[in-house]
Amino acid sequence: MSDPVSLPHDIVEMPHIEIPMPDGCRLAARVWMPEGAEGASVPAILEYLPYRKNDMTQERDASMQPYLAGHGYAVVRLDLRGAGDSEGLMEDEYLPQELQDGFDAIAWIAEQPWCDGNVGMIGISWGGFNGLQIAAMRPPALKAIVTLCSTDDRYADDVHYMGGCLLGEQLSWASIMFGRNTLPPDPRNVGDRWRDMWKTRLNGSGLWLKNWLEHQTRDDFWKHGSVCEDWSAIQIPVFAVSGWADGYCRTVFRLMENLQGPKKGLVGPWAHRYPHLGEPGPAIGFLQEELRWWDQWLKGVDTGIMDEPPLQLYMQDSAAPAGWRAHRSGRWVAEPGWPSPHVTRTDFRLGADGRLSRGAELPHGSLSHRSPLDVGMGSGKWCGYSKPGDAPVDQRRDDGGSLCFETGPLEAPLEIAGDANLTLEFSVDRPVAQVAARLVDVAPDGRSNRVSFGVFNLNHRDGHEAPEVLVPGERYRATVPMKHVAQRFAVGHRLRLAISTSYFPMTWTPPEPVTLTLHTAGSHLELPLRSTSPLDETLTDFAPAVSAPPIAKAVHEEADGFWHITEDAANGTMEIHLADGGGHFTLQDNDLTIYDQGYERYRLTHDDPTSVGGEVEWEYRMERDDWSVRTHTHTQLTADKNDFIVKARMTAWEGEEIVHSEEWDERIPRHLV
Repeated sequence: MSDPVSLPHDIVEMPHIEIPMPDGCRLAARVWMPEGAEGASVPAILEYLPYRKNDMTQERDASMQPYLAGHGYAVVRLDLRGAGDSEGLMEDEYLPQELQDGFDAIAWIAEQPWCDGNVGMIGISWGGFNGLQIAAMRPPALKAIVTLCSTDDRYADDVHYMGGCLLGEQLSWASIMFGRNTLPPDPRNVGDRWRDMWKTRLNGSGLWLKNWLEHQTRDDFWKHGSVCEDWSAIQIPVFAVSGWADGYCRTVFRLMENLQGPKKGLVGPWAHRYPHLGEPGPAIGFLQEELRWWDQWLKGVDTGIMDEPPLQLYMQDSAAPAGWRAHRSGRWVAEPGWPSPHVTRTDFRLGADGRLSRGAELPHGSLSHRSPLDVGMGSGKWCGYSKPGDAPVDQRRDDGGSLCFETGPLEAPLEIAGDANLTLEFSVDRPVAQVAARLVDVAPDGRSNRVSFGVFNLNHRDGHEAPEVLVPGERYRATVPMKHVAQRFAVGHRLRLAISTSYFPMTWTPPEPVTLTLHTAGSHLELPLRSTSPLDETLTDFAPAVSAPPIAKAVHEEADGFWHITEDAANGTMEIHLADGGGHFTLQDNDLTIYDQGYERYRLTHDDPTSVGGEVEWEYRMERDDWSVRTHTHTQLTADKNDFIVKARMTAWEGEEIVHSEEWDERIPRHLV
């Protein structure tokens, strides 16, 4: 990535300002703007997050916000109520108070002398969520949004549940926020208030994992903030972005299909990252694309961005499996909208002899299968961050414990774009069951790369709001939706469909071992086969990725980072142990030294679904001069046949003194999960 050579405007930065809310609470913001904006107002762009504007996101923000400010925008990075340097308490994600605060902050920004009254919102993940949610509230000054790696449906597509199955990512994410919620504001910004603000957070933030486990179906808890409940509420232009390695790519397609206002979609090969920082590459000049979007909708400049194809996708080539890759070969393709006229949904039949075919007559029959519990240990993260190990590894071991159907070697390349769907006619021998379906690209030498997957709680076959018990031996039908993807399968490669009855730690296992009987005559795989689009030839290359100059940062110790999959053959146990964090470093512009490090473990004992468990711990330290704080959190999730069991503890120190310590021991009944 290169730095921009020059910017049209000099920049003024305000590291800390406070925005008053109607109830008196003050929210902390960091602002970048062109010099002279107070006498010649400019449009504003808001990013609204709980991730601490002056430390945790400072490095990333510095790569982006000065670039936009230098091109004539006031950029506001706002901390949520109860996060960073903002007053108040944050008790969960996307609560009505958070969204109302965002609505009110936009009104405040629009009234400032440096703002011309036009505001946009951008955000990745959390900020992409609340950008959509606040857009649906229709603040008068909000004119357009850019939403990256976000969701329109909090139950169907977030870290909590997928296909009615409990995601292991729920434990991971809850634990990350558990740790971050223990952090105090910075005394340099809030003064002597910091200690009282900190105590409010330590006493009141709560155990979010318990909140989420108490809502195992698509109830009002998840419908709140799910903009798919009323697409018509969003009337302003929306630019939706994601990546195939991200957990949220399906949202781009639903937004493109259902929003009625101006819209644009972009899906690259990336994980959960901004595209100018995108891995796997190629990264693109996303800041330039973002600038064109804002110039179009906030300044009224015809940049030509809306004359280009509405939806651009990265068509990935066949690739060897790898737990991490820097680059993914492929090409950009274009669609006139979604659904695309260039995509034909095509049935592939499942044969009792293990064949997968779209044309040949196949023998029918009933196939019974029970997967070993270690199927899924090679699945990687539901939401990849392009950290070493978080992508799926070679699938041969997982596929060996699955029911598989396979084509012959391809005689011509085959391309898909969109979502595959697996329709099953099945019976099971237990009242609670799930399936995982994976589409795998098998190279001539046998190496197997997962292309897409879907998981589905079979008790949710008639909807996610009111699951029903399965009657052992009775025949049912269900459709398993898979993640969207654009993939070119090479000549000589084979397509494999792998079906398993568990997929831990991607999803939590059913309470008992399940044998699935698949009736092939009533089952098929529907693939979105893509033909060449004339629009493909109209595309021009994206500009190279650029970034604003990096901040001054002294690294004292690199973060511990690994992803280990181990098996104890003597005891029949398997474990994933991974490390992630920011390491130990000093941000030199505010002289703040930070340490953050986390570890996750997921384990199982073969043939015992109640043996599966996970635990996550995070440690944070912040220091400046004689000010020092430290926090440690630990969360454990296990289950028996009837309940999920959560044990957690949190300890906070000021200097060497423990200022808060709390423990939780909770049991949450399983609801057909």
